[in-house]
Amino acid sequence: MKFFADTAIVADIEELAQYGLLDGVTTNPSLIAKSGRDFKQVIAEICALTDGPVSAEVAAMEAPAMIAEGEHLARIADNVVIKLPLTLEGLKACRHFTAQGIRTNVTLCFSANQALLAAKAGATYISPFVGRLDDLGLDGMELIREIRMICDTYAFETEVLAASVRSANHVKEAAIAGAHVATVPPVVIKGLASHVLTDKGLAQFAKDWAETGQSIL
Repeated sequence: MKFFADTAIVADIEELAQYGLLDGVTTNPSLIAKSGRDFKQVIAEICALTDGPVSAEVAAMEAPAMIAEGEHLARIADNVVIKLPLTLEGLKACRHFTAQGIRTNVTLCFSANQALLAAKAGATYISPFVGRLDDLGLDGMELIREIRMICDTYAFETEVLAASVRSANHVKEAAIAGAHVATVPPVVIKGLASHVLTDKGLAQFAKDWAETGQSIL
């Protein structure tokens, strides 16, 4: 499963790239607002840090304006992916970009029927929001499984991108459910390496090594 960093903080992206844990980046209007920076400048900086796809979301609600904004964003860098809402207008824009060879990420998906429409429109990625479904007492991971089954059954090229991922357990469950990608906050990605038994073992190794009085260098 690929990891996309769900952030607009350039420093966090730089750090993840050093660990080899960065396959791409997703942004959204809320993340850009939290960064307090110019949207297009942030996207350009992120695209320079990774060869992977970088999702940049349109703000318009009508297809012609979405297309105009998306074409403008696509000119920032070759690895920009146009992020579109899962509405009929968004699907219309998705079809346009697919025909132009421009990759898309159709976002705010909450049902298998919505995902089917996005796949038929040629979406590169479909983003089901598992955490927000869990908030309502529903099973976000079941949606991942349903979408993956649909895509596999009908040989859609659309990749399932698990979004609204909030915990290490979400990451594990998304991988088991068959998500092609999970977009994850950097703090959660780094937390995947942590385990109390790893820490305990390292502490014991350090203690035992110090008692030998040796030095490797």
